[in-house]
Amino acid sequence: MQLTNPDCGRLFRNHDWSATPLGAVETWPVELRTLTSVMMGSLQPMLLVWGPSQTTIYNDGYAAMCGSRHPAAFAGTFRSLWHDIWDQVEPIIDAAFEGRGTAMDDIEFIMHRNGYPEEAHFAFSYTPVRDPWGAVLGMFCACNEITSQVAARRAERTQRERFRQVFELSPGGIAMLMGSNHVFDYANEEYHSIIGRGREIIGKPVADALSEVVRQGIINLLDDVYRSGEPLVAKDRRIDLNRGPDGEKQSRRIDFVYQPMKDDAGNVAGILVQARDVTELRADEERRDLLSHELGHRLKNQLAMVQAIASQTLRSAPDLVTARRRLSERIGVLSDAHDVILEGGRGASTVLQLVQQMTAVHDDPSNPRIRIAGPNLKIGSRPSLSLSLILHELATNAMKYGALSSAEGTVKLQWRVGGETGDRFELTWAEAGGPRVDPSASPGSGTRLITAGLNGTLDGRVELVYHESGLLCRVTCDLETFQKEH
Repeated sequence: MQLTNPDCGRLFRNHDWSATPLGAVETWPVELRTLTSVMMGSLQPMLLVWGPSQTTIYNDGYAAMCGSRHPAAFAGTFRSLWHDIWDQVEPIIDAAFEGRGTAMDDIEFIMHRNGYPEEAHFAFSYTPVRDPWGAVLGMFCACNEITSQVAARRAERTQRERFRQVFELSPGGIAMLMGSNHVFDYANEEYHSIIGRGREIIGKPVADALSEVVRQGIINLLDDVYRSGEPLVAKDRRIDLNRGPDGEKQSRRIDFVYQPMKDDAGNVAGILVQARDVTELRADEERRDLLSHELGHRLKNQLAMVQAIASQTLRSAPDLVTARRRLSERIGVLSDAHDVILEGGRGASTVLQLVQQMTAVHDDPSNPRIRIAGPNLKIGSRPSLSLSLILHELATNAMKYGALSSAEGTVKLQWRVGGETGDRFELTWAEAGGPRVDPSASPGSGTRLITAGLNGTLDGRVELVYHESGLLCRVTCDLETFQKEH
């Protein structure tokens, strides 16, 4: 019998087999002699367990798996070799001796083969060996230890999971597109929020998953990045997306980066997409620019405002002393109101406070013509600034051109929490009894300030209607962002 396995081959040749249950090699059945020869000549780890005594013979590949138990375990019993994991091994070896083979791609053991506990993984097959009459003589096993491969896969999964967590925690949208058709392989929660939640995109090409972007040139941009291998950075690009509750189209402003991902050969395999929806941010910036412009406009008009206040106060005061006192008080209130505006609304916390600041400047407490009604509703600092400006602008225009410019005119100012689910702020300014307001005669900058809506809020709407009886202004927005402290 030719034995080429160096270490175990030497052990085999030097072993006194006549002192074992197998007896002298010359007496062995042909099946045992043949399999031993095959095993000892193989580089793959192999094992033979033979006879009722389950005598164990293995090659050099298997010896490495035995740890410090080799070479003492050679020609011993299978149970003595794997006594520490016998509760897991015994059912498998018993099945083999009963004629049933077993194969596993990965079985895990906690072994003490080197004197300490260690996790080990194996891929193996236990095959019964029969004589010509079908009786089971022993078991033949070809196997491989895959502990290092399992550890590598586990480390790769851990690293992949860490990257996934980083992507999920990212404040921006992230997606991975694979192949020349740009198939979605991954998209984080923020990316789904940008394109519209509920859209099934994984496993689909961009052209199918987001068909509305095809005519907007997005696929061409992706193709260019895939072909050239050069990243693309885009700022403030307007993209129409079917992201509404019923799939209606919404125009969004998006910052995005397309970063090519390359394989080991250096070829582009996909594209990493990083996106940020800056729609609200840009709208806020535009509102801030408008507010800054309007602050300048209002400061230039302060003399006219003081003149109007003085005229109104002198007209209604019974005597000069009262007029002087009221005029001083009103100018002080006007100064306080502008402090609130210039400081971004930090001094106000409710709509009622803002309304009262406005009426203290523009109305006469002895003969009030601005009638107010509404709850003591909290307001955030950013919308507070906008609302204060809007109220003062409406009142200023009413004094110059509208209901407050005549002795009989009145204003009804109301606010409430409305909407079908009670999630919206609603304010109405209704003038009556004054001259008809011609929209073409209204100050352009003031109108732009009013129609800009409330800074820092979502879904804000402003409606201006010029009735025969006077101006009607409705301002609505999302209640949560209206009350949020930014």
